[in-house]
Amino acid sequence: MKTKQKTSLSEVHASVNITNKTGYRKLFAFLGPAYLVSVGYMDPGNWATDIAGGSQFGYQLIWVLLMSNLIAVLLQTLSARLGIVGGMDLAQASRNAYPTWANYPLYVLAQIAIVACDLAEIIGMAIGLNLLFGLPLIWGISITIFDTILLLFLLHKGIRLMESFIISMVFVVGVSFLMEMFIVQPETADILTGFKPSVLSGEALYIAIGIIGATVMPHNLYLHSSLVQTRKIERSEKGIKEALKFNFMDTTIALNLAFLVNSAILILAAAAFYKNGLYEVAEIQDAHQLLKNIFGSLAPTLFAIALIASGQSSTITGTLAGQIVMEGHLNLRIQPWLRRLITRLLAIVPAFLTIIYFGEESLGELLVLSQVVLSLQLGFAIIPLIHFNSDKKLMGQFSIKTWVKILAWISATIIIGLNVKLVFEEIIGWLASAENTWWIYGLVIPLAIGVGLLLLYILIYPFWKPELSKTMHIPHGEAQAIDGIKPIKYETIGITVDFSDKDLDTLRHAVLQGGKNARYTLIHVVETAGARYHGEEVMDLETGVDIENLRKYQVNLKDLGYEADFQIGYGATAKEIVDIVNAEQIDLLVMGAHGHRNLKDVIFGTTVNKVRHRVNIPVLIVN
Repeated sequence: MKTKQKTSLSEVHASVNITNKTGYRKLFAFLGPAYLVSVGYMDPGNWATDIAGGSQFGYQLIWVLLMSNLIAVLLQTLSARLGIVGGMDLAQASRNAYPTWANYPLYVLAQIAIVACDLAEIIGMAIGLNLLFGLPLIWGISITIFDTILLLFLLHKGIRLMESFIISMVFVVGVSFLMEMFIVQPETADILTGFKPSVLSGEALYIAIGIIGATVMPHNLYLHSSLVQTRKIERSEKGIKEALKFNFMDTTIALNLAFLVNSAILILAAAAFYKNGLYEVAEIQDAHQLLKNIFGSLAPTLFAIALIASGQSSTITGTLAGQIVMEGHLNLRIQPWLRRLITRLLAIVPAFLTIIYFGEESLGELLVLSQVVLSLQLGFAIIPLIHFNSDKKLMGQFSIKTWVKILAWISATIIIGLNVKLVFEEIIGWLASAENTWWIYGLVIPLAIGVGLLLLYILIYPFWKPELSKTMHIPHGEAQAIDGIKPIKYETIGITVDFSDKDLDTLRHAVLQGGKNARYTLIHVVETAGARYHGEEVMDLETGVDIENLRKYQVNLKDLGYEADFQIGYGATAKEIVDIVNAEQIDLLVMGAHGHRNLKDVIFGTTVNKVRHRVNIPVLIVN
């Protein structure tokens, strides 16, 4: 039996209606998700790997970019297919298919990838601000905390506005590099030689792995499978086929534009630095300065503007991916601003430590390392994605054809094989150069073996347990049979009052629940400074007036034939209400809501939410 899943990105799920559109309007309605994904393919992490590759090896690694882009188009198309046909994002599908214990390390690995990606956005934004306005890097990194506000605003306004913002940032990046190409004027014949594949080892392999990790980003596979669900499509064979076609077009166009931007960065580095004998330009700041020395002031200004735009757009999509991964793997949903803040702080800490202990000049190396980390995590996203798209029970007639399956597994083998080779070479290098090797044998090698075994398990498990579409974890439980509803009698009903014009509604709803057979306890909390400090001993004017008002309510209720008393608390509102509810053994609490939200919630607090999470009885909220 198929069970209902919690929707992915519920704030904007199915918020763009496609069913009533035709022709080019339908095409434009589908365009968008892949552009949000594509910003991850041209973020500051890509810049670092492309600049390092172009300056050290000239045009030699363009073929790696092309291969990465072709793999990315294939995998992102599979990701979109899972979301459209299966109605789940990649994290939700993994939670359903794999045992609970496996989802925890999968979540941790995905979160590490998102933090690594966010680290690149932080450094890129800080460097961009430094280059354009001279702001110190440490301050630029600190400022990036506040982009949470922008994300919340865009989410509140809907997915289409967010897509428009992202596309405008991508446009800025694209135009900037188009103008850069006119300034640098690279040789076409030299560029074409870079499309010839070559054997990679040593530093070239390290940079190539970074390029793959910066291009085929694991969090984008989670993100795309969720974003396509923002389109409300007709759930018929025709409607699904149409959605798959338009999303393939969206993916192909967006990722090829990202490929052009990445190629432009690598070509820029090769033409400006490699050709001039500057082979060790791995720092974005150095690239900016050298552009100024070689081509004047316009090129570096465009460079800095594009860097800021790519960093800001990428950090928004990284946040959405973090939300998807947490809700999918762990079935845990927290506020978007808190989700964003946690991810950002986890990324800011290594950036701060790098500046403090190794200096600002080491940030470029940290950027390249972050992209290598992304690549190492790719297998844990790609393997489940291929399994899910191959599953006929989950995907039905839309499961992928054999030739697509072969291409996908070849892509996975290339990426995982290169990663295994890199890890092996790095460990051998550390063993050869380290004076004390205990940490390698005691920590690094066991960790590498553990991660390798997990990857093997993720690969083999679906062949061993082929029913991937069977729901193993049901977010909300199953609906129970309703064979009769017995009446509930509340004996003691608590009513919170604050002597506002809302009290009458709150009292009216309360007595309708219990009638004249229940006992009513009026609850009020004195929140003055004196009450917080002195508690029950406070004898200020407000306390005296509040007690008198409670007595009036009590008398009014008794005159109407209801049994009523009152309790008064002092200090922290939510805590006092909970204490009174427990002490009086109240079995229903009726509360009046203030009706404020957003900023006022932050200023005045949210008593209702705090109380309802701390009591084990029904709470009726009267707004």
